[in-house]
Amino acid sequence: MQGAGAPLRRDPSSREMGALGRSGVIRLTYALVTLALTCLFMRFSIMPYLTRRLGLDSVAFGHLQTTFGALQLLGGPVFGRMQCPASVALVANLVGAVLSLTCIPVSTKGARAAAAPPGRPQANVFDLKAITHLLLQSGVWPVFLIKVASGLPFGLFMVMFPIISMDFFQLDAAQAGYLMSFFGILQMVIQGLVIGRLSSRFSERALLRTSVLGFVLVGPVMALMSNVFHFCLLMPGLVFSVCALNVVTDSMLTKAVPASATGTMLGLCATVQPLTQTLGPTLGGLLYRGFGVPIFGHVQFAINLLVLLVLWRRPVPQKKD
Repeated sequence: MQGAGAPLRRDPSSREMGALGRSGVIRLTYALVTLALTCLFMRFSIMPYLTRRLGLDSVAFGHLQTTFGALQLLGGPVFGRMQCPASVALVANLVGAVLSLTCIPVSTKGARAAAAPPGRPQANVFDLKAITHLLLQSGVWPVFLIKVASGLPFGLFMVMFPIISMDFFQLDAAQAGYLMSFFGILQMVIQGLVIGRLSSRFSERALLRTSVLGFVLVGPVMALMSNVFHFCLLMPGLVFSVCALNVVTDSMLTKAVPASATGTMLGLCATVQPLTQTLGPTLGGLLYRGFGVPIFGHVQFAINLLVLLVLWRRPVPQKKD
């Protein structure tokens, strides 16, 4: 896994990047992702307060989030013109779409890397047989299961976090926004500076174990927290585990498949979040109503302890570049 800050090498495929060049396309891609995530967190911020005004409880909010996750998983467009931030998000997404169509090249890889092997037909986007064959390859299925299982407890907590911030932490909309901003800044710092340097010194297998161990250690602390200050104290460890898990598993999965299947593998990795948003809100709402906030810490501890024991006894295979 290449460390952060490594210089970009020019290759023949950079000639196909158009006027922006390879570095320009990468910067624009980062800008578009930032724009999309900003709009997404705008929705996260306003939705719980809007649903509370409409008289929905935590379980009903979970059903609403499940519906959104299912639509996102299927790729359906979801937009509701309810408040001013939603309109701003619409305009920003339209700007991002225009920039994507006009500035991002059709292919960002060389023709050899993107082409299918000789004698084999190009796989269809919805070819479930090809996707299943890809997942069942050596070194893919165990890592993908670890990615889903280890990140599920955190996903359950995050889909219910808007309700937790109102009911448990007693935060208003502005305070919840400040907390999410702190979370985002912390994620950028850890993922951009810490994970990149650690990946150049330690193996991916060691970082994967460390991320799961971090979830195990943070779980009991999360179960004992009683206010937002406690949450801010445990947030660095939680964010480190999340970032390390996502970066390492994505890197291991893309290395385990052929170059022509890299895009498909990244697409499968991207489905983990909408899958969590589909199943998580209903399950999270039931857990929150029945057991309160500590249950999320207990679930995180139990699941990741099991994953850590499996990793310790049967290490995942590691494939080098």
